[in-house]
Amino acid sequence: MSTNEKFVYSYSAKQQKEIEEIRAKYLPKTENKLDEMRKLDELVTKKATIMSIIIGLISTLLFGFGMCCILEWKQTLFFPGIIIGIIGLCGIGIAFPIYNYFLKKQRNKIAPKILKLSNELMEQSIKENI
Repeated sequence: MSTNEKFVYSYSAKQQKEIEEIRAKYLPKTENKLDEMRKLDELVTKKATIMSIIIGLISTLLFGFGMCCILEWKQTLFFPGIIIGIIGLCGIGIAFPIYNYFLKKQRNKIAPKILKLSNELMEQSIKENI
């Protein structure tokens, strides 16, 4: 009585990776403290960047409009063009200090939360190393 039993096993790393990627899309999102800390830090930088870009862009447009007034309508808008251009240049000049101001303001606002999370993470890593 001989039975011919065969065991067939096939493994594809590529297929397994694809299965895991699809499965990960449907699992509930779990956010650890490090991810939360990264998001908070990124949020601070994004807000400051957006504010400075908006101010820099508006100032650049003002500067360009002032130059246009000077070059194209020199008989009627020469002096207003100079004033508008100077206002635009000042705005361009303060875009970076505004970035630093908003960055500092947002960091001070979120600092307690970041420090709390970092302390918890450091305590956790110390306990794991013991």
